[in-house]
Amino acid sequence: METVYTHGIRVAETLQEQTSHLEKFWLTVTLLGDPKAAFLLVFPFTYFISKRTGVAVVWVAAISEWLNLVFKWILFGERPFWWIGESGLYDKTSQPKVHQFPSTCETGPGSPSGHAMVTAAVWWVVVSSLGSFVYSRTHSLVISAVPYMLYVTVLAAVGISRIFILAHFPHQVIAGCLTGLLLGVTLRSTVPEGRPLLFFFSFSVGLMFSALVLNVALQQLGVDIFWSISLAKKWCSRGEWIRLDTAPFSSLTRDCGALVGLGLAQYWKPGGWSLPWAARALSLAVSSMGLYHVNRLPLPVKPQSLFYKVVPLLDELAEQDNHDVGFGGGHGPRCWTWVRQEGADKKP
Repeated sequence: METVYTHGIRVAETLQEQTSHLEKFWLTVTLLGDPKAAFLLVFPFTYFISKRTGVAVVWVAAISEWLNLVFKWILFGERPFWWIGESGLYDKTSQPKVHQFPSTCETGPGSPSGHAMVTAAVWWVVVSSLGSFVYSRTHSLVISAVPYMLYVTVLAAVGISRIFILAHFPHQVIAGCLTGLLLGVTLRSTVPEGRPLLFFFSFSVGLMFSALVLNVALQQLGVDIFWSISLAKKWCSRGEWIRLDTAPFSSLTRDCGALVGLGLAQYWKPGGWSLPWAARALSLAVSSMGLYHVNRLPLPVKPQSLFYKVVPLLDELAEQDNHDVGFGGGHGPRCWTWVRQEGADKKP
């Protein structure tokens, strides 16, 4: 793998040299490609248009992010920003001319790319539904192919941004895209719309339990599952760039909380309240503003156990609130909350 990693560093170095004027663009793209964006941005707007597609987005996002966690624990993928120092291949005279960014220092293993994997899975659900709708109206293969071309463009941009900021090697991005696409195609037809609350609760418990079993099994085999956190702390240029919400269990608690919240929402208010289009649009705007402010709420980072308890609770409440005045099928949005760990300026 040394050859693959070395080539990946050269690619990242070339990207930073040749596209340095696009730095702000790449940082924005990597932010929009964050798996949390599937819950914050993609879900509300798709649910506004189509209830089934919106539910599918949450479903696919949660499963793909959980599977990404499993892959990362098993594959032990390196990240460029720490591999440069750990490899021992570079001295002061041959050091790659690359630098880190605030979004670089993620604490989980690197393979496959979670940004690429979740983006590929979630956006496949969106573009395939949009493509089918466009074709049903136009009967034109050319016009209905436009969403798929945009899909490829988005994936390419997210992948390049991850390489640019030294968060991933190229092969990790490619693996994430292919795996996410496969998941999107597979899960698109298994939307749990109208399922009972017990289904969502049981499924969430299953995801959490399976991850914990794998965690314990790896530790029994002598594997330090927190190895990547140690390396991130060691090689990150600035300590305040280390964020607790990039640790593996953070995504797991978010996914389980979102699924339970979706189940509670469908159980308590399956249809929402019927509202005209104008009211729905206004509700979506208010919802977006609410998202922004809730996203800025600081969460406890010490003790870490409290952080992992608060995240799923807020996800559950957010999912219920969002579904109470549903987006699609003649209903209006209320508020979908996406929680960002505000401790970006603190070490976990």
